[in-house]
Amino acid sequence: MSTAQNKTQPRYGDGDTSFQAAGGQAGIRKLVDDFYDVMDQHTDADRIRKMHPRDLEESRDKLALFLCGWLGGPRLFREKYGPISIPQAHSHLRIDSADRDNWLMCMEEALKLQPYAEDFKQYMLIQLAVPAERCRTVD
Repeated sequence: MSTAQNKTQPRYGDGDTSFQAAGGQAGIRKLVDDFYDVMDQHTDADRIRKMHPRDLEESRDKLALFLCGWLGGPRLFREKYGPISIPQAHSHLRIDSADRDNWLMCMEEALKLQPYAEDFKQYMLIQLAVPAERCRTVD
């Protein structure tokens, strides 16, 4: 356990601790905006960028709302779009391990731009590997 996250502080993943550490809905929206900006800028991410619509407004909204609930905040995705099954939502796409890794690379770069505590950035990247893997549809 890091010094920034000791026994007197709630642990990331408990209740809404992660949601709060991410800056709430506004902080998550900034992360998502930076994530898609990184995706637009990195040629390694061209293939995953092409899996998204040209206009990213809805993609940005869906990811931000998903992350709010996923991080222990309000379940805004469910309220607006209904329940989500990550594998089912991505089943129409051919997402392989390289795509998963490029998605995580974009998220890692976006996390570097956030004012989050360093241990929270590391925590996020480890945790985000789980839904990233669930998006993979081919070997």
